[in-house]
Amino acid sequence: MNHFNFSLRRQELTQDAGGHNSWRVVIEPRTVAAPQTAIVVCDMWDHHWSRGASERVEAMVPRMNSVLVTARQRGALIIHAPSETMPFYADHLARQRAQTLPQVEQPPPLEHADPPLPIDDADGGSDTGESSWYTAWSRQHAGLFIDPDRDLITDKGSEVYSALHHHNIAQLLILGVHTNMCVLRRSFAIKQMVRWGINVALVRDLTDTMYNPAQRPYVSHDEGTRLVVEYIEKFWCPTISSEEMTR
Repeated sequence: MNHFNFSLRRQELTQDAGGHNSWRVVIEPRTVAAPQTAIVVCDMWDHHWSRGASERVEAMVPRMNSVLVTARQRGALIIHAPSETMPFYADHLARQRAQTLPQVEQPPPLEHADPPLPIDDADGGSDTGESSWYTAWSRQHAGLFIDPDRDLITDKGSEVYSALHHHNIAQLLILGVHTNMCVLRRSFAIKQMVRWGINVALVRDLTDTMYNPAQRPYVSHDEGTRLVVEYIEKFWCPTISSEEMTR
């Protein structure tokens, strides 16, 4: 059977030999049948109000599409979740498929600690000077192929949850943008899935943050993204590398 071999990376707080608190990286191998794997593509929109964010999405699209094509060919379920653009997809078979799946009642959410982020994104996180937020998007980026015969399109957590049960999904992966915002907070994203008891992992090299280096902790944009990925590994869920779906 076709399988993915994942190296789930998380971090745990421990003590060294001298009794000092420190964070330790833990790698847990996991083998999952490809048809029991689902990938949520979070908010990879066609446009963004931040030029910097748009540029990084544009650069990410070719690699992301290649990974999705390979994962789909191997049998994974691809769920496209471009929030706030569902009217654009009203007649798309992948949208209609998501809407007509039998709905499964969600369980009561589990209690889970929610520490603050390691970066300050209160200004919106644009590193290219924009300060006015507006809805610049109308659809998912056209460079990401949507298979009308196999994929799903939804921005509702309830529909994603029902799809996971309908397809007997054992491992959910999430990629896209932005790690400190939508990837954590959407109804279909990490925090909600963890609270519903779903095995979820972030694809750490196919994501980005909304972070302005002029804000705390005053590091580069890439370092800000790395800090948020580490935060997720420490407090929410493990991460994997995209090559684990293509090798």
